[in-house]
Amino acid sequence: MSSSGVIGYKSRVAGTQGAKKESALNGRSGRTAAGPERTPEVFWCPDLVSTRDLGPGGVDAVLDLARIMKARPADFRKTLTGRQMVMFFEKPSLRTRLTFEAGMVSLGGSAMFVDQTHERLDAREKLSDVAHNLERWVDLIVLRTFSQHTIEGMAQYARVPVINALSDLEHPCQALADYLTLMERFGDVKNRCLAYVGDGNNVAHSLLLTCACLGSSIRVATPQGYAPDPKIVADARAIAEETGAGIYLMTDPHEAVAGADAVYTDAWVSMGQEREEDERARIFPPYQVNEQLMTEAAPHAVFMHCLPAHRGLEVTDAVMDSAQSVIFEQAENRLHVQKAILYLLLGSGDRLPARSAHA
Repeated sequence: MSSSGVIGYKSRVAGTQGAKKESALNGRSGRTAAGPERTPEVFWCPDLVSTRDLGPGGVDAVLDLARIMKARPADFRKTLTGRQMVMFFEKPSLRTRLTFEAGMVSLGGSAMFVDQTHERLDAREKLSDVAHNLERWVDLIVLRTFSQHTIEGMAQYARVPVINALSDLEHPCQALADYLTLMERFGDVKNRCLAYVGDGNNVAHSLLLTCACLGSSIRVATPQGYAPDPKIVADARAIAEETGAGIYLMTDPHEAVAGADAVYTDAWVSMGQEREEDERARIFPPYQVNEQLMTEAAPHAVFMHCLPAHRGLEVTDAVMDSAQSVIFEQAENRLHVQKAILYLLLGSGDRLPARSAHA
């Protein structure tokens, strides 16, 4: 995602004339995006580097298709026959790896996994060289990295779609699955409020952007100094001006949770932040989601967590295992959302010709 922010992410109603602007990152020669349709034959988003690449129309398209695929999986069993996906993961994974692999195979394609946890993806050779190799062998690249710049660089150089399966900045597939879960529970989410309490991390960033795209409402409560990235917040608020979403930042977890329809938290220490563990352990306990905090939400409120959870830290066992918890519904919906993303990026487009690195 380039620094152009949300400029160009306005969605169009199906049938509207004119071209949808792309981010500078996705405006590459040979990868012209088509305008959005309710059921797109050609997806207008060449990559999923950021939720901002989707915009409101793209988020709607992914979630609409995910619901169809979840209800009628047999209809899509051969839609990606012959397609190949490679995954490079710099961080350990359970849900992300298995849902992408299972999703691709269930659509008729094949998946390959490269364990990159021992070194960064560009440690042995230049990232552009890696990209120009991969684009000749596979149809799609999935990255789970530390740096967002790695994903942006791969999308810049590779002439096949690139999916952000997590970076330190964003976790777009997770947030899409989270909002699919809320839609299954509540229907239309425009009049619903999600309260996120804890660290203003990559999950919080993607929740903010996805909420903004859907015209919903979110309150994010973090300790001083741990608020979400200001650029992400500014972009979410810019999208919210289109959609009518409510974006609220605060430091009081009780204010955030009061009357909320859903309460969400994540680990206090993300991968790569282990050196901060002791300091965070002193700062974050007031943000623990426990039974008392949940009573301050609406009576019908659900509890959400992207997993893995550190039981007894950011959330208690009593909440994790309660009837309010939808954590495993969220985990299941990772599969359906990722199948939808794979299909939209690959399902109807022809493989682009290889391009010389010197072209």
